[in-house]
Amino acid sequence: MSAVTDTARVAPAANPIRQSFRDSMVVAKRNLIRMSRIPEMIIYGLIQPIMFVVLFTYVFGGSMQIGNSTSATDYKNFLMAGIFAQTVTFATASSGAGIADDMHKGLIDRFRSLPMARGAVLTGRTFADLVQTALTLVVLAVVALLVGWRVGSDGDTNAGKVLAAFGLLLLLGYAFTWIGALIGMSVRTPEAATSSGLIWLFPVTFISNAFVDTSHMTPWLRHIAEWNPFSATAQACRVLFANPGQSTSSAWPMQHPVWASLIYSILIVVVFRTLAVRKYRSATA
Repeated sequence: MSAVTDTARVAPAANPIRQSFRDSMVVAKRNLIRMSRIPEMIIYGLIQPIMFVVLFTYVFGGSMQIGNSTSATDYKNFLMAGIFAQTVTFATASSGAGIADDMHKGLIDRFRSLPMARGAVLTGRTFADLVQTALTLVVLAVVALLVGWRVGSDGDTNAGKVLAAFGLLLLLGYAFTWIGALIGMSVRTPEAATSSGLIWLFPVTFISNAFVDTSHMTPWLRHIAEWNPFSATAQACRVLFANPGQSTSSAWPMQHPVWASLIYSILIVVVFRTLAVRKYRSATA
């Protein structure tokens, strides 16, 4: 009688994409719970964009020329796309500071000891920041409506186009949080991450069509502004919101702002996610 050897059943390997997604959601939940326990993080994040709305609307309104108009109402409707875009990109600083803080406190090392996907820590953090950015946009849109911003002020639009505009804003914000993630992995302290995350954002947001009509800029500066990824999203939002300030420039991003916004944002995600995850692996190796 021959001996029968039972072959042990080996569990199939987990799907790496599903594993990475599940791990990312766990980390995102952890960060969202942490944010909810520190409400001042959300409150302070709302104060700055609201101040920009009020100050630019009532201080500069009526003195800015949009096309051939100096109407305060036209400037108000022109401005809001830029304010929305600026708000989502400024999430870069908080994202970088949060990751730098986790590194400083040794939390990243603890995550490293767990059987989880390497990129999940950063992906989870950026997902959590995306949720916070979406909440900020909702509040900011309400404030904008209160001060007189209206969609369809310069043409026809619909709910689908308005939602698409906010979708482009969130995609841009998500793309920029990956820049913040790379910065957070590259510096030693949260303070350094905040400073380095903001110092380059100001020229990016102000050398653009966010707050002024680029046709009034000097030629070399106008060329930079028109090819700025930030300008593409602001212009796409104006087109979808049907607000004043739709560019007559021959620059491709201004002629096709929706496509330009999508392409720019996806490229930023691909490039900076790759660099950030590579930096994470080398930092925890």
